[in-house]
Amino acid sequence: MQVRCPGRVIALLFLCYLSACATTQPLHYRSEALASLERARGAGSAAPFAAELGSARESFEQGESLLRQDEPEDAERYFYLTLQKATLLEQEIAQERARLKEAARRAEEQRQAELARQAQLEARRLAQAKAEAEAKAEAESLARREAAEAGRRKARAPKEHLLVSSYTVRRGESLPLVASQPEVYGDRNLWPLLYRANRDQISDPRHIWPGQVLRIPRNLGRDDIAEARRYAQERSLH
Repeated sequence: MQVRCPGRVIALLFLCYLSACATTQPLHYRSEALASLERARGAGSAAPFAAELGSARESFEQGESLLRQDEPEDAERYFYLTLQKATLLEQEIAQERARLKEAARRAEEQRQAELARQAQLEARRLAQAKAEAEAKAEAESLARREAAEAGRRKARAPKEHLLVSSYTVRRGESLPLVASQPEVYGDRNLWPLLYRANRDQISDPRHIWPGQVLRIPRNLGRDDIAEARRYAQERSLH
């Protein structure tokens, strides 16, 4: 029989080969589609890409159902569709990840720039505060120096005396001594002014008496003062 019918054996083997090819081809797409689905799901796409992932899973389940019904060709189309959906989903997930990474990078750059700006503002504020403190300290130091200098000038300044219009002679005083008193003239050589203003009670300029009240001439001109000094030089009372 085998010798007489070699063509039938060959035909049977060829049909088995075609059947094997027809049943194994969908399984190839099935494994790729399943792997792509797992990668997409593992990439964390549930939240932003839940609808796309659900659509790909439904296509895969439809292929599984057709494969169980012994419809490999139709199942192959669904597995291939699943593979395409899952591959596109992986690309979208990768793009989304890249977008989020870029957004995070820009946000970090902005945060660093803001920190740098705040640091610059703080440095300027501290520098301004330091300059103001130094200026204030310098102003206070200058005020203290000026106050000290004013105190020294005041200490060095001659004591002001209230000028009097009359003077009561004390024991032992003379006209030059009376003229030298700060409240009178502060100059002993101006005694002739006292002598001339009090001729009614002074007959001799060398002799005055305790208790005498002498008038002190004021509103004198330069000529009066010069004449009095010249007279005092010509007629010394010593």
